[in-house]
Amino acid sequence: MISIRGLSKHFGNLCAVENLNLEVGQGEFFAFLGPNGAGKTTTIKLLAGLLKPTGGSAHIGGFDIQKDPEKAKAQLAYVPDFPFTYDKLTCVEFMNFVGDIFGIATADIDSRTDALFGKFHLHDYRHELTENLSHGTRQRLVISSALLHEPRVLIIDEPMVGLDPMHARIVKDEFRARASAGMTIFLSTHQLSVAEELADRIGIIHQGRLIALGTVEELRASSTDKGALESVFLSLVDAEETGREREK
Repeated sequence: MISIRGLSKHFGNLCAVENLNLEVGQGEFFAFLGPNGAGKTTTIKLLAGLLKPTGGSAHIGGFDIQKDPEKAKAQLAYVPDFPFTYDKLTCVEFMNFVGDIFGIATADIDSRTDALFGKFHLHDYRHELTENLSHGTRQRLVISSALLHEPRVLIIDEPMVGLDPMHARIVKDEFRARASAGMTIFLSTHQLSVAEELADRIGIIHQGRLIALGTVEELRASSTDKGALESVFLSLVDAEETGREREK
């Protein structure tokens, strides 16, 4: 569902993403990890068509996000790390707005909104202006809106920020269920416990390069540390930095 080939992005002399190659299959829950400034958000924006690559390509469901953006974007949903809503719309109005963008019939918008609001405990906020929502409630609303058109690919950056433990559990269970039903999920997070719990495979990016790829067990096998994912992650990043220092 996601095919990345030789993807690169430069900002002047800074290479944010360098020759990234990656395949993420249908129904796969993929976690994308890396330190701050590693290139995670740049990669996500390239996948979502918000940035133009310096080189290479990204395909969503077989469609090039740059050459055939409408068909590619019709198959995906993107939730950024700082969710945006229109402050003067109520939650229901916001869902109707998103549904109209994707050409969903009014009856389907209503029924899907009702189901999603039930799952994410949003019924009490139906007619509340989005500007009055807490960060966690706004996050649940944006996730609901992302799922409204039933995308084949969900790209999401730091989904658990602002969620209390109960709602974090609900979101994680829903994501896992969606992946089991065939949705491809590409998740970027600093919460390594979330990646360890949910992801089928994990990719680690550092200074724009993909330095590790595999299941948690495969990452452990490639690391000098055989403990929890946090320790494995730190070990792999440290080894990469040491190797680059030696190359200089």
